[in-house]
Amino acid sequence: MKTYRLEQKQFLATTIDKAWAFFSTPENLNIMTPDYLRFESITPVPKKSYAGLIIIYKLQPFWNIPFQWVTEIAHMREPHFFVDEQRSGPYSFWHHQHIFKEVPGGIEMTDIVHYAMPVVPFASLIHSLFIRPRLKHIFLYRFNKLDEIFNAKPMERK
Repeated sequence: MKTYRLEQKQFLATTIDKAWAFFSTPENLNIMTPDYLRFESITPVPKKSYAGLIIIYKLQPFWNIPFQWVTEIAHMREPHFFVDEQRSGPYSFWHHQHIFKEVPGGIEMTDIVHYAMPVVPFASLIHSLFIRPRLKHIFLYRFNKLDEIFNAKPMERK
């Protein structure tokens, strides 16, 4: 099984506490997800994430094929990082780190995703032609949406 890595860094003109409040609210994942994925939580979600939280989603990530995606918030250290891991879904393996670091004028947010494709014929080709470009597009959408939310106006200084 080949494991792939996707990393994205982004500056957010906000405080670490405001960023944490946004990212630790499970329903905000809908805001950061493109509409074409038809992303929908099918389990009730709490107002705030916690280590051990299981959330079940329905989405159509590839070729309009519906998938159920079960994730667990596996690790959390407020307000610096959390990790969500796929327990079942379209990938053989999915481990997504969300890291928040205070920097002058705001925070640097880093996403690091390690993932693996199911063992299918031509998995490497399918990955390079379809999966990797789709993931990059989803993370570009997320980047732009977060830029719109957090960087549209300068952070208020105290």
